[in-house]
Formats: sequence, structure tokens, C-alpha cells
Amino acid sequence: MSREKKIKKKGRVMWGFIYVFAFIIAFCGSAFFKMTYNPYGKEFSVDWDDSVGTVYTDISYGSGEANKFDLYVPADNSGDRYGLIVYLHAGGFTGGDKSGDAEILKWFCSKGYVTAGINYTLFSEKNPDANVYTQSVEIKESMPYVIAEAEKLGFHIDKMAVGGGSAGHALAMIYAYRDADEAPVPVKMTFGAVGPSCFYIEDWINMGANPDQPIEFDLNGDYQGLAELFSVMSGNKITNDMFKTGEYKELVKNISAEMWINGDSVPTVVAYGSWDKVQAFRASLKLRQTLENNGIDYQYFEMKHSGHGLQNDSRMYAEYMRKILEYLDTYMPAKEC
Repeated sequence: MSREKKIKKKGRVMWGFIYVFAFIIAFCGSAFFKMTYNPYGKEFSVDWDDSVGTVYTDISYGSGEANKFDLYVPADNSGDRYGLIVYLHAGGFTGGDKSGDAEILKWFCSKGYVTAGINYTLFSEKNPDANVYTQSVEIKESMPYVIAEAEKLGFHIDKMAVGGGSAGHALAMIYAYRDADEAPVPVKMTFGAVGPSCFYIEDWINMGANPDQPIEFDLNGDYQGLAELFSVMSGNKITNDMFKTGEYKELVKNISAEMWINGDSVPTVVAYGSWDKVQAFRASLKLRQTLENNGIDYQYFEMKHSGHGLQNDSRMYAEYMRKILEYLDTYMPAKEC
């Protein structure tokens, strides 16, 4: 690689870090409250011990340092077939770890499901070529390993659901809408909160603004910052001029779950905060409309007093969690004898 090209690549990475770093800092501030405050006590948690289940940690699914998953299996192994719930961790695509979701994975496991948390290679100075697309490929490649490990432990998986929070939710939707046809077992539903579902420039130009305020996309505007962010996230070079022509849309399709929805897409439960300053709330409105247009059974929770952490709508957050269980009971019962 020539010195000039190296300098240009280094510059793109630097800009990427600036914008993605801002992305992750905003996430951490808003999500911390929700992760440490549970007004409903034990309703969405479980006292974990051997009578509930067993966890197996850091199982490899590939050659990468981050290619590990944790598997939780219920104590009751009397079923002939089990449903698998994969829950993918948050962290702005640059941070986080599967261990951070131990409580929700244990909770789902206590309902009789086999559950799994999966790590993926994070975008960093060490891994500057990692992006949302490469992460989605890793998640896709991990699924046969997760199911095979469950089989080794005596749990036959014949169906699955995939969910997550924030970055993990984005990856869950990509898998459910883009990759479900290639899943080792049928994907029955997807769920999650505050994950970016698509990357249309008009939705991202004024994040955190009054959600009722109309925003006009200026074709002659300077959106270089978003061009750099979209470039880093997609792994494709996107320029400000591409926003004017619409050429960028094909370059972000592989990381835009909403673009893959069709009439055969799976049932969906999602939650978003109207005042989100981390990802584009208006993108979630496109997600909702696309689900509606394609006749998908979905539930969309708009938390009108919250940002990315959903911390100001606890009652609705509880409704969202209960709705996930309702959809799981309907589309993917935990075990069958």
C-alpha cells in the first residue's frame, strides 16, 4: 500500500473513531441507568443456581479472539425439543461483552429456553477493519456452533429467536431479516430495543431533536460527519455527494435491517425512545411502517419521555418485556415433549 493511501486510510479511521466514539459515549450515559435500575424487582430477574440452570462460558465459534459465546441451559432437560434465544450485547459496536447480559440470559433460561450471548469483533484501533457488516457475518457464522453445543449437552434445538439491545439489537434484526433463510433452524421472532434499523440520511441529520418537528433534507448540505460514520459502520467508502444522488443506499443495505423486510419476515417486538440522541429515532418510524406495509405481526413501543436508555418510561418498558414473553409463548414455546 502506498504512503498516500495509508495516510488516507488512517484519516478515515481517525474520523471513524471520532464519530463512533461520540456514539458510544452517548450510549453509556443513557443506558447506565436502565441497566442498574429495575423498578419491578424480580419480575425480570431470577435467583440463579443449579436448580434453574447451568452456564458454559467462552465457547469458541471461530478463530478470532472475540469469537466466543456463553450458553445457558435449563435444569429441566426432559424435553424432546427446545427453543433457543440468542441475545446480543450493546456497546455502540465498539464496546460491551456478552457477560453484561448474564441477567437477562438467565431470566430467559429460567422460562425453559436454551439461551446464548455471543461476542463479536469490536471496531477499535486494534481492529480498524471491523464494522457492522463484519460483525453481522460473525453472528451468522456463530449460530451453527451455538446449536451444535446445545446438542452436545442434550438439548435439541428446533427453533430460535434473536434479540438484543442497541448495537446488539441492530445485529439481531439484521440476522432475523437478512439471514434468517440461512439459519440452521427456523427463526421464529426477533425483539430488542433502540437498535439502528436503517441508515437513511434524512433520519440521521438531527438526532435527538423534537420528534414532532419536521426535518428537511438539504441536498446541498454538508453531512461529512455522517458520511464518515456511515463509512465506518458499513465498511464502504461513502461521500457527502452520495447523499445527494442516493447512491449511498446500496452501500448501507447490508447493515440496514429494515431494507430486508418482506412479507415472510418474522414477528417483531421493538422499543424506542422518542428523544434518542445516539441513534436515529426517525429510522424506527421507517421500521414500523415497513413492518406494517408487509403485514408482519409486530409490536412497536414508543417511549415518549426517554432517550436511548429508555429510563423515563418504566411502566411501558415493563409492558415491552411482558410482550416479548407473550410473543415467545405464541411463536416459540420453550420446550416440547
